[in-house]
Amino acid sequence: MALSHLRHAPLALRLALPSIACSSPATRRLLLFAPARPWRLLSTASKPRSLATAAAAEADNTSAGTDGFFAEDSTSWKSLGISDRVASALHGTGLERPSLVQAACIPHVLTSNDVIVAAETGSGKTHGYLVPLIEKLCTKSSSTEDGHSENIAARTDNIVLVFCPNVMLCEQVVSMANSLLDVSGEPLKRAAAVCGPKGWPAVRPDILVATPAALLNYLFDYDPERRRREKFLRSVKYIVFDEADMLLCGSFENQIIRLIHMLRFDEKLLSRAEDSGKEVALEGSDEYHEDSGSESAEISDIDDENEDGHIQDGAVKVENAHVGARRDWRRVRKVYRRSKQYVFVAATLPQSGKKTAGGVLKRMFPSAVWVSGAYLHRHNPRLERRWIEVTTDTQVDALLDAVKYGLKSEVDPELGPNRTMVFTNTVDAANSVSDILRRVGIPCVLYHRESSLEERTANLQSFRENGGVLVCTDAAARGLDVPNVSHVIQAEFAACAVDFLHRVGRTARAGQSGIVTSLYTDANCDLVRAVRQAEELAQPVERAFSRKRSFRNKLKKQARLREPATLLS
Repeated sequence: MALSHLRHAPLALRLALPSIACSSPATRRLLLFAPARPWRLLSTASKPRSLATAAAAEADNTSAGTDGFFAEDSTSWKSLGISDRVASALHGTGLERPSLVQAACIPHVLTSNDVIVAAETGSGKTHGYLVPLIEKLCTKSSSTEDGHSENIAARTDNIVLVFCPNVMLCEQVVSMANSLLDVSGEPLKRAAAVCGPKGWPAVRPDILVATPAALLNYLFDYDPERRRREKFLRSVKYIVFDEADMLLCGSFENQIIRLIHMLRFDEKLLSRAEDSGKEVALEGSDEYHEDSGSESAEISDIDDENEDGHIQDGAVKVENAHVGARRDWRRVRKVYRRSKQYVFVAATLPQSGKKTAGGVLKRMFPSAVWVSGAYLHRHNPRLERRWIEVTTDTQVDALLDAVKYGLKSEVDPELGPNRTMVFTNTVDAANSVSDILRRVGIPCVLYHRESSLEERTANLQSFRENGGVLVCTDAAARGLDVPNVSHVIQAEFAACAVDFLHRVGRTARAGQSGIVTSLYTDANCDLVRAVRQAEELAQPVERAFSRKRSFRNKLKKQARLREPATLLS
């Protein structure tokens, strides 16, 4: 049972909580909890074990003292192809050296290749795509001003379009892009967000960050001249899908596939225009729909595609997928000149199965270059893991002990205040945990989807500036870059490996160390065993991935299949 009693009776719990700070163990047992027995640590090693993979070993050897986060000393922004102007802006934000992932992906993004970056959380993926794209925008604007570009494609503005699944991530990407300043103190390239309550910017930005729904609403809003959509699609030259696995699956899937069809259809028309020497306009939505076909068909009807090459680049894996004649994209992906670049970024990107995000990308972008982080879907050696088995009677005390342990942990003064994130599976459980902590004198702030956007923004800013404890659901598990979180606690164990990896990825970021304390019950034992076994064998937790069905159900089915053999023995 994982805090289900909190979900079912949060009001009764809150009524019983006022005296918890001074209550006796007998009184606390009335709250369905009992004093915790000593922590049952399944892994007590104070120094995390390094992974026994070639990539991880090379990372440790070439980056001594940095635990495989930064690229080797000989690698600089300039050696990756970044100009002095952009490199100076990076130094101004404190980014003196590129990370391993940035060193691997930046040269590929600087080309015209489609790129898929799958790397662990906290590895520097956002700057990994922002830096080279800003570099390309700066280079193109310079060449246009000098009058060297005269073709149809170069006569339009060049826009970077970044898709994010929610408002908070959109604003975070905008902030990171606008923090790269020129010598004049102005952003190298201006970024703006279109999401939530934010309308279309009055001045067209160089980098537009949007949620899929917000952009579709704008593109299909009433447009009497029928030219706005055409002009915008023609201007977009670089498209980034941040948190690509979320965007390509679930509720975002149809929106993203529709947008990809529109962008590729414009590429085809532009290719015709360049071949004929005349500008060809989009001829209305009817031709687009006829040419693009069914959005959902691309996800389900095409065979899987095998990869052809594997290239090792430092501690980061780069793969070139096979390019061949395919039956998919019959109407859109005919022979035409490419005019847009697609970049997909994710911290979890399972590839096993047609409908996984990785499987979709293999089919839709077979010629893309894949860049994989050394610890993708794996245990981060900078993490100290604590596993605590709890029952209904011991859960509250174990949680309180874990929070106090994190707050007492020594933190480098240069990293700022101590920060702890406590994850639950539901909003009710988050509210109940918040009540428990406050009643015993531990201040905390909340972050979950039922809070208003203003409240979430304020609480997140308070947590960033003042530290303390943030009690949250998985709404805070993806993409949010809170620096120097020293401790992550799973008050309720994650339902699947995807959520688990994103939660633990909130700490030990950017080369720092961190602690993860996971409370689990008997119901979670199979999932915990599978995750720990993958760690011990230095293997990814691929088989634990499942979005449509929790991994726990999968393991129960496997257990039922083993039961007859057990009975016979």
